[in-house]
Amino acid sequence: MNQTALPASGRISYPSGFRARRGLNWVVLGLTYASFYMCRYNFRFATPGMVQEFGFNKFQITGILSAWSIAYGTGQLVNGLLTDRIGGRAALLIGATGTVIINLIFGFVSFAGTFSTFSLIWLINGYMQSFGSPGMIKINAAWFNRTERGAFAGIYGFMIQMGQVAINNLAPLILAGFAVGTWVLAKDQWRWLFRVPPFFTVIMAILLAFIAKESPEKAGYPGLIHDELDTTDTGVRVSLKKCFVTIFTHPLIWFYAAAYACTGAVRNSSDQLAILYFSEQLHLNMHDQPKAVAWTLNLMPMVAVMGSLGSGIISDKVFKGHRSPVAMSLYFLETCVILIAAAVISSGIVGPTPGGIFLGCLFLVLISLTANSTHSIVGAAAPMDIGGRKMAGFASGVIDSFQYYGSAVALPVTGWLLDKYGWSMWYPTMASFGLVGGFAMLMVTRKQKRMAKQAAAKLAEGKFTLSPNPTSSDA
Repeated sequence: MNQTALPASGRISYPSGFRARRGLNWVVLGLTYASFYMCRYNFRFATPGMVQEFGFNKFQITGILSAWSIAYGTGQLVNGLLTDRIGGRAALLIGATGTVIINLIFGFVSFAGTFSTFSLIWLINGYMQSFGSPGMIKINAAWFNRTERGAFAGIYGFMIQMGQVAINNLAPLILAGFAVGTWVLAKDQWRWLFRVPPFFTVIMAILLAFIAKESPEKAGYPGLIHDELDTTDTGVRVSLKKCFVTIFTHPLIWFYAAAYACTGAVRNSSDQLAILYFSEQLHLNMHDQPKAVAWTLNLMPMVAVMGSLGSGIISDKVFKGHRSPVAMSLYFLETCVILIAAAVISSGIVGPTPGGIFLGCLFLVLISLTANSTHSIVGAAAPMDIGGRKMAGFASGVIDSFQYYGSAVALPVTGWLLDKYGWSMWYPTMASFGLVGGFAMLMVTRKQKRMAKQAAAKLAEGKFTLSPNPTSSDA
């Protein structure tokens, strides 16, 4: 049996060929999930057209997004548990199939123009996409050891942001129109935003089915990854009952979930309302494809990648796999950035002037940096630490569901405040969630210290018994 070794350099030694095979596995998984993002963030580019065609206000737009978030969050709970039973690859393929079908329905059938129609279609899309994250995280929990998972979370952030970058650049090209013979299609027609991106998901689903493996053992590399929950069994499946009880009773899971709800409130608000913000607050004509918008929308995922990689590596190397100190610092930093932005906006500086546009775009980039850094280590690394290779899917589902429950609550409230008081309320609303997230991670840090003291006391008394998850208290 192959075994991993930890040399003096601290870098885990693997047999020849393993890292390359793991990399191939990860690239396919990451790009598959990135294609999900193309079929998710296409919505924000469609919002100005939907407002113009149907007269939707911001409360209705955020209501549609809230329906998506509720379905996605609930799906994370249900499908995370199911993923630990059926396997990560099957979950991803189910999600990919549903995402393709629902986006095409949105692109071809959404002519009724009612709020209920749009909400129902996008709600179903949310549920189908909720297969993605648990499936991907479960597979990678089987391929990465604990002290590699923070860096994995950074790569996870990079992969999904590639989906944002792709749709950020593809959507304007679609709306600009493209020629098919003598016909010009899609010009200023927002429904095409839901007709083209699904084909990228189709391509990645085919590659996923033929290339990705659920574990190193199935790729011919046994015994390389340590499972925190069970060192005697190299499998990746577990009964629904055991998975449910273990994860739901874990002492840290709900603190992480509360913090992640705040991540979702900030991240989805800043991401999904950005186009309306450019159009209404900065008075930029989106049909002219302003360079400020293009730069901002591409810088946001780029700095998110930097934050994800940096926070993951720091939590791995400096804090030895502990996620909470890094996440807590990021939440409080995020709050400070948003409060500064709120003060600047309230002064009237941000608006349709070169300086005002620059500041308005800069603040969105900085918020993306902090919000997506917590998104990666809280939503990707921590669930793997808590659930191990057998239960990472459900651990991810529980924590990630709250990201979208937080969005489901925050987005309609934000939309109502924006309709009533204008864009000056956008940043203060986000800041309140950042502050709550920081205190939730402070509670995780304190709980971990108490658990460590209790374990040390039992060990000193000779009463120590190995917990079912000996490392998860450090998640």
